[in-house]
Amino acid sequence: MNVSDKIRKKVKKIPNGTTFTYKDLSIERSEFAAASKAVERLIRAGVFKRVSTGVFYKPEITVFGELRPTEEELLKSYLFDNGQRIAYITGVSLYNKMGLTTQVPSLIKIACKTKRITATIKGIIIKPVKSYVDVNNKNYHLLEVLDAIKDFKIIPDIDKKSALSTLKNMVISFSEKELGNLVKYSLLYPPRTRAMLGAILESLGEFKYLEKLKSSLNPFSSYKFGIKNSRLSTASKWSIS
Repeated sequence: MNVSDKIRKKVKKIPNGTTFTYKDLSIERSEFAAASKAVERLIRAGVFKRVSTGVFYKPEITVFGELRPTEEELLKSYLFDNGQRIAYITGVSLYNKMGLTTQVPSLIKIACKTKRITATIKGIIIKPVKSYVDVNNKNYHLLEVLDAIKDFKIIPDIDKKSALSTLKNMVISFSEKELGNLVKYSLLYPPRTRAMLGAILESLGEFKYLEKLKSSLNPFSSYKFGIKNSRLSTASKWSIS
């Protein structure tokens, strides 16, 4: 079987709308030159398309035309390393996905502890953000919530009442172990994040971690989120206004 046929066979098994790299095609080192030419021919034939250098995707065709891969899928090669998650999408793009804002950003922020990720893919500008924690597939969704709490005051066009309800629903859905990790990670975030998390947990009747959060805060500090007790009944207990 020649290299082109091998690539076709591999791509056929890849789900539509999914991105992949040369590594996913299991190309032997000795076949790289031939594979590069074969890939160019297959792209011209429309078998798959190029996202960026060395990154491709298999288009998904519907009755409405070709569907563009999701942001997460387009950025997969930056979010994962050897199949292990090392980064996650944050900022306004994340908060839009969470339903905290209707604004669509002109750039996407990617948080990673170990590297700065900067690129432009299909017109998407990527800017790096330093993650407070080493990212993996089990904790990134907790870090997303902590980021939203940290940035609550500066999320554009946010409906604070609705946003608080959304964040409470996310927090209450976590398992006991996840809640423990959420609190543990919050200790690495700015104090305002811990204060808001404490207020949310107390409003939900989750008292187990409150002392740990309280003891991490300066008793003379206050945190301005533009939130009144009528929106979050425990706000004043955590010096939140």
